[in-house]
Amino acid sequence: MTTKASTTKKRSRAKSTAKKEVNGNKSKALQIQNLPLGKIKPDLEQPRKTFNDDALQQLSESIEKHGVLQPITVRQLNGHYIIVMGERRYRASKLAGKKTVPCIVRTYENNDVLEVQIIENLQRQDVEPTEEADAIAYLSEKYSPTEIAKRLGRTDNFIRQRLKLAGLIDGFKHFVRNGEMTISLGVGVALFEPEEQQMMLETMGEDFNAHQINRMIKDQTYYLEKASFDVADKKLVPKAGSCVECPFNAANQGNLFGEGKMVCTKAACFETKKSKSLLNLIEKSKKENILLIPEIRQYWADDENNQLIISQLEKNGLKVYLLDDVEIIENPIEPTIEGIKIEYQHYEYSEDELKAELDEAMQNHNEALEEYNSAKENGFVNGILFHPETYRNKEVFVKIIEKSKEKSTGYSAPLANRKMADCTPEEQIVKINEREIRKKQIENNKQFEDVVQMIRETKYIDTKKTLSTDEIVAFSISLFENNVDFMSQQKYFSKFLGDTSKMTKVELVENFKKKFKKEIFHKLI
Repeated sequence: MTTKASTTKKRSRAKSTAKKEVNGNKSKALQIQNLPLGKIKPDLEQPRKTFNDDALQQLSESIEKHGVLQPITVRQLNGHYIIVMGERRYRASKLAGKKTVPCIVRTYENNDVLEVQIIENLQRQDVEPTEEADAIAYLSEKYSPTEIAKRLGRTDNFIRQRLKLAGLIDGFKHFVRNGEMTISLGVGVALFEPEEQQMMLETMGEDFNAHQINRMIKDQTYYLEKASFDVADKKLVPKAGSCVECPFNAANQGNLFGEGKMVCTKAACFETKKSKSLLNLIEKSKKENILLIPEIRQYWADDENNQLIISQLEKNGLKVYLLDDVEIIENPIEPTIEGIKIEYQHYEYSEDELKAELDEAMQNHNEALEEYNSAKENGFVNGILFHPETYRNKEVFVKIIEKSKEKSTGYSAPLANRKMADCTPEEQIVKINEREIRKKQIENNKQFEDVVQMIRETKYIDTKKTLSTDEIVAFSISLFENNVDFMSQQKYFSKFLGDTSKMTKVELVENFKKKFKKEIFHKLI
């Protein structure tokens, strides 16, 4: 029996790799022998572990009619022949009731056998992904990802993703094999250390839950483009080095989150660098006499995370000013036509209408820029505004609001955490008022949810008609009163509704409508 002339490229690559013979006698290696099936044994170390029963049956029927068109490759060991390549053809021949099978007997040394088996196995179309990943991981001990990619006819990115998948713990590999877990999700989990993967597995429980796993991945990954520190800084935490070159940066593992996306998968290191960046910020504030302002409202000062920030500032000798204590002027960003198009992308605006919106935005920008440039003349000083969770910061101008001496400026012992008996009469009144505000807030949120639900149950949300000014005004007031006003966003909407103490609800709406601009609505959204 002779080999089939039209051998595929994949097979030819496997064949060329298989020519690693010790004796160098090519003519002998190419001789085909019909060996008894009883003298042939599968290799227990063969990387291929799975065989499709239906496909085997089909191959068996083909062999029964046409015979084995391509001989299997074997090596001699202790009076038997061990399969190097072709176990599937061997199994199908047994199913077909054959007594012999055509073979090429070769001699190999060291780990050449396993390497040949791996490469031959990887050139199949139906390789099980986790088997493929483990096989590529074996090759990576000897070859670089680029060399493996060339040998297998794959891309570098494919090889890197499979190398990462090889690091998936067995508990998750089971879900990949049975098809419940996608390869991309498996790679996402494999980004983490085995201990963290095990915690994810135990948190998920017995039943596979892709949504929960995605949530855990998102909670434990950090987009470096949003970091509060310079990701290229090698000296911030010397032992960790630069994030740009770090192996835990997903961009260095085959662009697993997208082309060029730098995502940190080592939470402890990221948090260490983040904490160091805050300490550096505090040192800069003290050294250059700059006011350091956390984006915290007094109403939320008793939040656990906010208390930690306030405490840290106080421990470092800084006087704490919250957003309620200062006026802030930020450097305005110049609007562009591209930005306007994105802002109004859901509206069917003509070029002239977009130009009009840009002109109005530019006018507002120029007014804000004039205010920014004259800030120091108006009593403002240099400041740094930073987010209490991410520590991302920006330089601003700050002016401290003068308050009466009766008002407390201490934040280390929040009023909300103190008992009524421990408060002064004035503080007791404040606590009662805060409770009433909180009660109204809860009621407003409930009403807002009811309104949202009512709207969802109508066809209103499906309308393609542009909102009228009255509708936009109504939405703006509702958004402000039921959401923004209670979510520490007031600094962005100073005097939003005017002096509400002197107006009825009707007057408030009419006054707001007169001064209303569409950009207010988009800012709220």
